[in-house]
Amino acid sequence: MKAPVHLNALRAFEASARHQSFSAAAAELHVTPAAVGQLVRTLEDWLGTHLFVRSTSGKARLIPTDAAERALPDIRAGFDRLTLGMERLQECSVSCVLTVAVSPAFAVKWLLPRIDRFQAICPDTDVRLDTNLKPVDFVAQQVDIGVRYGTGKWPGLAAEKMMDEEIYPVCSPQLRRERFCLQKPNDLVREILIHDLSMDNHSGFPTWESWMQQAGVTETTTLRGMKINNSAAVLQAAAEGHGVALARGVMARDDLASGRLIRLFPEISVASDLAYYVVYRPECVSLPRLTTFRDWLLAEAAET
Repeated sequence: MKAPVHLNALRAFEASARHQSFSAAAAELHVTPAAVGQLVRTLEDWLGTHLFVRSTSGKARLIPTDAAERALPDIRAGFDRLTLGMERLQECSVSCVLTVAVSPAFAVKWLLPRIDRFQAICPDTDVRLDTNLKPVDFVAQQVDIGVRYGTGKWPGLAAEKMMDEEIYPVCSPQLRRERFCLQKPNDLVREILIHDLSMDNHSGFPTWESWMQQAGVTETTTLRGMKINNSAAVLQAAAEGHGVALARGVMARDDLASGRLIRLFPEISVASDLAYYVVYRPECVSLPRLTTFRDWLLAEAAET
């Protein structure tokens, strides 16, 4: 049987099966739902069989037929190989683009202050940062490599631990001078505390309550403060004297070194359950630009 040349139709079919919806597939592919439906019908006409059935209970959704379900793993693997082939062709160009997915806070507080060192050793690689608070689809958004904060398990991605993390209170030098009463952790309950909500729904994300519990503070029911959903902004607010922040050590390291922030109660060490990981698609592990950037990230982390 001669293979179909309708790659767009195959892509529309795969996206529709994954989302169980023409509309959601259209949003991913940046076309109209009608266009996705037409592409799928073209593929069905070529095959002479239906690929979906409509669910009859609850919310309407597309359900792949048994035959379609069996074919999907091979189709997805084929698209992964095609994507990898295109990336290998791009390696032949004089200048190549490396797309790196990181959170906005990690980009500002850790990566950008160090990126010049990577550009110095790889001047022909153009780094494109994709900063997003939500995890991105590495295939759909053509991301090469990223850094994620979590437990080290993300479906479809290989993860190598980059840095562990410690959490501790920080404040501005001026605020520390003004607060002679800040002698022990229990004194924090009378201060304005800055809360980091950037990963508030993630199990294991450090909070003031968890830090105080491990520091032996018993009175935590009256914690006052400011709530911010960006870790870099949390540290900025603390540096400007707006309160005491619970810092993530990796993010705060440069601010402590410069004297913008002061660590309180350094004798108390509380490790985070989460860590930073370098993540990438396993099938892309041999791409030269990816391995070079991964090795550079790990080396930089080892030195900090």
